[in-house]
Amino acid sequence: MTAYTSYTDQELTALLKGGDRNAFTEIYERYKAILFVHAYKRLANRDEAEDAVHDLFAAVWSGRENLNLDTDNLAGYLYRAVRNRVFKCIAKRSHADEYLSSIRDSVNAGQAITDYRVRENQLKAIIEKEVALLPSKMREVFELSRNSQLSNKEIARQLDLTEKTVKNHINHALKILRVKLGLFTFIWLLINY
Repeated sequence: MTAYTSYTDQELTALLKGGDRNAFTEIYERYKAILFVHAYKRLANRDEAEDAVHDLFAAVWSGRENLNLDTDNLAGYLYRAVRNRVFKCIAKRSHADEYLSSIRDSVNAGQAITDYRVRENQLKAIIEKEVALLPSKMREVFELSRNSQLSNKEIARQLDLTEKTVKNHINHALKILRVKLGLFTFIWLLINY
């Protein structure tokens, strides 16, 4: 093996193309550290830098017969090849980060929607409970107004009451509910009920 250390890169490349494992080992030993340092500076991750270098040398060995060095510059070829692998790794990281971010956003949105629906259902239950406690005629007028969307005139005709009585029942019901439900829930009631 010591004889290979004296060979030039061009000689090692020629031997590598012929399938010489010792030439490959010498190239690996000669360049692995410097390529690792270059990859590590860009990636700041030891495992990814090692993977980039090992992937490069695996590709060199498997494609040794077709290795084409136009300038007979093995060091430049290896440097460019590891740089390209670093760029691919960074791009893959970026895509992975975007993917994880989109998953995190959709999970958070799903939780927010679920949380909103749970709170909405709780508010509805509280409001329905308080409406059920209203005096019967007041409750009936209020429900026709809010649930059936009837006008005061239609409610008065349907229940054989005056419009003023219907208006008084609705106003009184709203005052009772405002006190019992609190301002936030009362506003929600006005908007959604």
